[in-house]
Amino acid sequence: MSEPTHSYILAFDTANEVIAIGLGVADEADRSISAVSSVEVEARRASNTQLLPRIDALLAEQGVSKGDIVCVVCGRGPGSFTGVRIAMATAKGIASALEVPLYGVSTLDSIAWNLHDAGLRGPAVVVADAMRKEVYPVRYELVDEGIERLEADSVVKAETAAEMLAVGRGAASASADGGGVAGSSDSVVGANAPASIIAGDALKKYAELFELCGAFADEALWTPTGKGLLRAAQEAWRANLLDPFDAAFGNPAFALPVYTRLSDAEENERIRLSKNEPKNLRTGVQNAGVRRDQQPSAHDTAIENARADESGITYRPLDAAHAHAVAELESELMGTDAWSEALVLDELPRKDRVWWAAYGTDDMLVGYAGGWIVDGQVQVLKVAVAPAQRRRGIARSLLARIASDARDLGAKACSLEVRASNEGARALYASLGFESIGTRPKYYSDREDAVIMEGPLPLDHHDVAGMELQVHGGKALRVEDGCPPVRCDAERRLDVFAAASDGRGERIEAAAPLVLAIETSCDETAAAIVDGSGQLVSDVVASQIDFHARFGGVVPEIASRKHIEAICGVTDECLDVAAARIGVPRLRWRDLSAVSVTYAPGLVGALVVGVAFAKGAAWAADLPFIGVNHLEGHIYANKIATPDIAPPLVVSLVSGGHTMLVHVKAWGDYETLGSTLDDAVGEAFDKVAKAMGLGYPGGPIISKLAVEGDPGAIDFPRAMLHSGDLRFSLSGLKTAVITYLRNEEAAGREVNKADVAASFQQAVIDVQIAKAEMALKLTGAKEFCLGGGVAANPALRAAYGVMCERLGVRLTLPPMSACTDNAGMIALVALDRYREQKFFGLDADAQAHVNLDEPY
Repeated sequence: MSEPTHSYILAFDTANEVIAIGLGVADEADRSISAVSSVEVEARRASNTQLLPRIDALLAEQGVSKGDIVCVVCGRGPGSFTGVRIAMATAKGIASALEVPLYGVSTLDSIAWNLHDAGLRGPAVVVADAMRKEVYPVRYELVDEGIERLEADSVVKAETAAEMLAVGRGAASASADGGGVAGSSDSVVGANAPASIIAGDALKKYAELFELCGAFADEALWTPTGKGLLRAAQEAWRANLLDPFDAAFGNPAFALPVYTRLSDAEENERIRLSKNEPKNLRTGVQNAGVRRDQQPSAHDTAIENARADESGITYRPLDAAHAHAVAELESELMGTDAWSEALVLDELPRKDRVWWAAYGTDDMLVGYAGGWIVDGQVQVLKVAVAPAQRRRGIARSLLARIASDARDLGAKACSLEVRASNEGARALYASLGFESIGTRPKYYSDREDAVIMEGPLPLDHHDVAGMELQVHGGKALRVEDGCPPVRCDAERRLDVFAAASDGRGERIEAAAPLVLAIETSCDETAAAIVDGSGQLVSDVVASQIDFHARFGGVVPEIASRKHIEAICGVTDECLDVAAARIGVPRLRWRDLSAVSVTYAPGLVGALVVGVAFAKGAAWAADLPFIGVNHLEGHIYANKIATPDIAPPLVVSLVSGGHTMLVHVKAWGDYETLGSTLDDAVGEAFDKVAKAMGLGYPGGPIISKLAVEGDPGAIDFPRAMLHSGDLRFSLSGLKTAVITYLRNEEAAGREVNKADVAASFQQAVIDVQIAKAEMALKLTGAKEFCLGGGVAANPALRAAYGVMCERLGVRLTLPPMSACTDNAGMIALVALDRYREQKFFGLDADAQAHVNLDEPY
């Protein structure tokens, strides 16, 4: 790569309905960024289709090559969650592939810089639209030297924000202001009080509310601009918050959106837990007369089933039912500084508080921690662990959960007070990066001094984004004859790849092309690389299941957030694993032949992250971009187990979102023979497991329990077994199980859960087998395959084996690791599409639903 004539910074933002792009030149001598171009265009909810083409056009217009970009700056919000994620994921992909630093700047700060550069001075307010009749309000002081932010990001009701901003302004002043336009002939500022200059896209909805708060800026200044983003980046540089030339400081994995709130599921959970009224899923109503000593309900067990760690400790948000236990532990550990039960109960419903608890056997409270988010910082209020449970990492885990929530609420740092004599606690905090910054003399009731400590948010990173990485070994696959490889630059690079073995069989010979695939359709962030022979060189998955378990199912908002956090770490690990197996020191994005991604079907918020990231990386590395149908990936997963499998064949796709029989006439040529009319198989397993209080995900739990039960004990319905077609219906079976449980409970009889699980599972299997046999006879296919998460069910796999042996049909089952969502299967599809030159454009977008039968 030739040396750039200038050091260019690329900045962009899609936090609202405007795409803002800035291109500037960085001067390291005086830490300045000179704007070369600033482009703003209405996105109209099409940011993901327009952003990269607009960036590409801007660089071409300015004669700037991608290699001249030394740094990427991204607006990190607050704003539209989807919009912010599109910009952030695109930026992460671009920066990763270009190997340059990425930094996030405040979307609202960039708007404040618009006001400053327009010559406006004095108090100012930016109010961005947060949907749901809420806004993101931030006050500034505009002075000649720059802008001064007066508060941290927050989200409040629009009416509340207007009332807060109007406080202190006289009626005469408010009347005189009249919502005029600052800096224009229409602006009239009252003489009795300083008028705030108001900007932000929330004014488009709530102009009448904010008319009494000050003078509106010109509407052109209400949204981010490329120039404003560059100005925000320049000031961050001068404040040592970024360095365009320091790739380590600007690691793309560190950049995250501004949320200002927890997900809806988490907020609703906090509200429910603070009321001490857990909802019983079997009755659908609040349990009456909940007592502190009440045993966990089905809801407590199923929805709050945050998995226990290796030491047997379970973590979940603190609930009101355990406030008495907290008070007892407080009394034991805190002496005269102990909080009462009433004080604990008063804390739980507060929106600026986060409380977590640790539980041992029999739901016994063994530790708790709480934090107060204020002014962009979380102040740790309490950390306590029962003496008998210490030295098990409980305090550290509790602090990590407090920090994770606090980060989503806008906190960037942490502070706390600790007794001067508590050397153990001080050592723990020091190990987390905390430093002593002062002392509060005689702070505690016994007159002992408190040491004030500050530090970074004590997040628990694990391998990536709080998740453990699963690295699966690849199995060599044969590519069908008659598919000559496509010549590419990667082939020349592969000539020097070492093929020596280190005695463990980890080194492999790799043939071009190398195609990287990304999968983010649901709750796994995955990446894989396949070579030209169909060999999976690397296959990495980060599962979010622990983040969703306590809700009894996947929460789309949480899934999308975790994908943003994990995607850089997962793809970096994928490249590193591939390099190690191939035997080269490093594998870079530019060494690949193509980048592919699941574009549909799935959760849109999750898919968007993968699509935006993959497009950004493909664009930056000048590689073809390939979109893959997730369902086709599950079909191809069977190639991992049986390399020579070939159409025609019948595939049963059974997962949490799909239940369907597909006739594979040829690779890429599919006919859906029948699908479910309502619930999918995996969905039914989850709902039944939840109703039985077994936890999430339901499939593995039920299949394990069913081994101990009698599959013929209960005669559950076999819906559509004799319908004469290949359609499925699981809703009635699910309802029948729930009704049975209710009736048994009403009769006072103890339910044999093993029999229920076995009988339910057998009802599912009977229908699946009957329909599969019908499909094989209808098509005449002699190959049968399985795909999807439920394909891991041992009883279902065994039943298909019996059926295929009876029919003289060869059965192929994907490996267990390839049943759930993974990128290996996506990579295999992408390899075929690469050979056929079926590429997507930079205007491609994620789609929640697609028809597998339609070519793409």
